[in-house]
Amino acid sequence: METVDNSLTFLCQKIKEREQRTPLSFKEFLGLSEEKPDLILRNIFQVFYDMIYSYIGEGVDEYPDDPESINYVYYDCSSLFENGADHPFFADRLFANRLINHIASFKRGIQQNRIYIFEGPHGCGKSTFLNNLLMKFEQYTKTEGGAIYETVWRLDKRELGVVSDREAHYILEQLRSLVDGSGSSHQGDEKDQLANLMNKEYLDVPCPSHDHPLLLIPKVYRKELLDDLIKDEDLKSRLFSEKQSEWVFRDQPCTICMSLYQTLLDMFNSPSKVFEMVFARRYLFNRRLGQGISVFNPGDRITKTNVMTNQLLQNQLNSILRDSNSVKYLYSRYANTNNGIYALMDIKAHNKERFANLHGIISEGVHKVEDIEENVNSLFLALMNPEDQENVVDTQSFSDRITYIKIPYVLDYNTEVKIYKNVFGDQIETYFLPRVLQNFAKVIISTRLKRESEGLQEWIGDPEKYSLYCDKNLQLLKMDIYTGYIPPWLTEEDRKSFTAKRRRSVIAESETEGDKGFTGRDSIKIFNEFYSTYAKKDKLITMAMVCGFFEKHREGLVRSVPEGFLDSLVCLYNYTVLQEVKESLYYYNEKRISREIQNYLFAINFEIGRTAKCVYTEEELEITEEFLEGIEGRLLGLNSEISHRLSFRKDAQNQYASKTLTQEMHLEGKTIRETQLYQSLHQRYVHNLKENVLDPFLKNDNFRSAIKDYATEAFKSYDKRIREDVNLLVQNLKKKYGYTQQGAKEVCIYVVDNNLAQTFTGQ
Repeated sequence: METVDNSLTFLCQKIKEREQRTPLSFKEFLGLSEEKPDLILRNIFQVFYDMIYSYIGEGVDEYPDDPESINYVYYDCSSLFENGADHPFFADRLFANRLINHIASFKRGIQQNRIYIFEGPHGCGKSTFLNNLLMKFEQYTKTEGGAIYETVWRLDKRELGVVSDREAHYILEQLRSLVDGSGSSHQGDEKDQLANLMNKEYLDVPCPSHDHPLLLIPKVYRKELLDDLIKDEDLKSRLFSEKQSEWVFRDQPCTICMSLYQTLLDMFNSPSKVFEMVFARRYLFNRRLGQGISVFNPGDRITKTNVMTNQLLQNQLNSILRDSNSVKYLYSRYANTNNGIYALMDIKAHNKERFANLHGIISEGVHKVEDIEENVNSLFLALMNPEDQENVVDTQSFSDRITYIKIPYVLDYNTEVKIYKNVFGDQIETYFLPRVLQNFAKVIISTRLKRESEGLQEWIGDPEKYSLYCDKNLQLLKMDIYTGYIPPWLTEEDRKSFTAKRRRSVIAESETEGDKGFTGRDSIKIFNEFYSTYAKKDKLITMAMVCGFFEKHREGLVRSVPEGFLDSLVCLYNYTVLQEVKESLYYYNEKRISREIQNYLFAINFEIGRTAKCVYTEEELEITEEFLEGIEGRLLGLNSEISHRLSFRKDAQNQYASKTLTQEMHLEGKTIRETQLYQSLHQRYVHNLKENVLDPFLKNDNFRSAIKDYATEAFKSYDKRIREDVNLLVQNLKKKYGYTQQGAKEVCIYVVDNNLAQTFTGQ
């Protein structure tokens, strides 16, 4: 029993620490505001903003030095939507950026008097998204960083001069009125409550609208108080100037708090005594109880009585304040989510009426409760299917206050793969050759994209020039851009012309995509059939299996896939694996490359036939046409024409003289290897070496056989050089690209047997 007692004591202590809501005096609350003003002086919108960023953090820009960046970055949403959720929601890059851009408006203070509608087709995960978002918000408010404080009055009966005999007489009268001999449990509860009140020296009156305690300070004095209270000048400057903080100086308390404040001030004629009865406590958010978070499903009936009160508390107020009309403890159900979240799951059935009722509240920020005006400053959220658009109130004044945030089907193939892994397990990827699983996802996503893209056509022009890598509709290019990836097969000219304006145009097209094609549920069913058919322990899933599944095994599916898309997907896959094999086989001598480039940059400044000592390598150079041609062949390709080489040489010499030597080295103090020209030539040199790295091996018949026999006894019979090269190739494929040994052998033989090096010669 001692162990049980200790365990129970420990549990109670932990619960007390976590759920503690001991009120702070107003003086203590101001002290906390002085200590942590950035955390205390927040409303629901600022706390929601902080919650999002606390889970997601800063985005990652894969191209930080790109001058045309539009800040389309990667956000890790797993902590917000996936971790700890019974049903994870997977936000693709497009939706994550869309959400963050809207949430950023909360920081700018332009969020109030609006309703945010998340619109998306059936099966896109809207409900899962909202449920997980609200769950994480509720959890966040229980942390130190998510604290929100609300007002609670603690009316001291002794200070108010309540005569104990009179109060006792009043309470006893109430008790007698409840005694009717029925002995109902409800009446028993009321008698217990009244009896407890007799023993209390004060009466707690919570603000039903969850007002921030600071609002009880008259507006005219708030700025002066905070100016004196806050020591951080930068924070103070932001507080006084930024729009997000306007509520601190603009909002007023609810009518209950206002009337209590005025009544007590009239009674005491002393503001200090009034504030001694004002306390602050943690705002407890609880979706199940409807406190701070209220979520309504379409089938939830609307309660006829919208006016709420607490008659027992009202009676006590009347007795203590000796005036039944000075404070009316009346409020509506909207007060439960004031400075909280009010959400509608789909705007249909009963939620149509709820949505219509929000018109006046969102427009004016107030709600009538009998004769009283009630402030309503809530974060209003709703979900909607596209076909329910007609249920939105068709009035201009209201539609202007609606912000639509689209949740389409997933358009990012990396996110689609995460969904498969969540449903079927992370181990599924081990059954695929690298990139094949992602390519399966691309086939699914191709059905969700529009066939034509004005933004890509304006940028690329004729897509035929990329026929070896991309489909005629440029969907494969768009998919990469949607994931934040700029593919390397684009020409340098097209990469440079991919301006910020064009990027915004392409990304903006996602707003009109993702509402057709294979749904999320369809995708899982299709993948399940594919995986069940082809996943074998002794054979990895290849691109041929993916194409065979859509074209033959399930012929009906291919009608939803754009014409020619599968063929283009195979071409892009071929190009990708060829580059991987080249990169894995390539081994270069960095010292030799560096030495040749430095010698070349020095030599092009001299006439042919001269002999000079290179100031960078200290080598004696005999500057001949053959010497320059040899290095230029490695920079431009062995088949480059003489006119191209001479033009290239002249341009390099001009840049060396005008910028490299005079500006970068003499003025900026850079070494030759740090200059832009050197870096550019180094990149060219390495690229051309990699392009031709397979040529010697393709001419050797033993190369394919050695790959096939790798890791067997037969492999030992091959020449040492071949064994070293094949071993380097396999190990690099495993290390750099995630291949298994079996997968590395298969992809190498695939490259050789399909003569991919010849297909992409010069590409």
